Amino acid sequence: MANDKRQDEIIEEFSVFDEWLDKYEYLIGLSDTLPAIAPEHRTDQYLIQGCQSRVWIDARYEDGKVWFTADSDAIITKGIIALLIRVLGGRTPQEILDTDLYFIDAIGLSANLSPTRSNGLLAMVKQMRLYALAFSKK
Repeated sequence: MANDKRQDEIIEEFSVFDEWLDKYEYLIGLSDTLPAIAPEHRTDQYLIQGCQSRVWIDARYEDGKVWFTADSDAIITKGIIALLIRVLGGRTPQEILDTDLYFIDAIGLSANLSPTRSNGLLAMVKQMRLYALAFSKK
């Protein structure tokens, strides 16, 4: 997927902000858009390893597409996972595996995260792709 409408929309949304403080505030606001994870999925089984904050991700496979829910105890992290779900959710497993997440660099996210948050971002993407890989076997 060379050109991805969802990612392009995110890049456009972030382009209105000049300061990273404003982008962080926008990320915090996005945390409210995160699809709620079921309480029974806020367990260690769904916890992402490698994140500074606690992040839980679950996925279901329905009608050939993968749908994610997630939660975090950190609001900026919730905003980041909301963006990832927006881009990767509702796609086929193969589309998820093939998606180049170019919006991360385009909005300056990777350059403005601490090393531990960057590791957490990579861990979230890895887990979402592992779900897609597992569902691709169905």
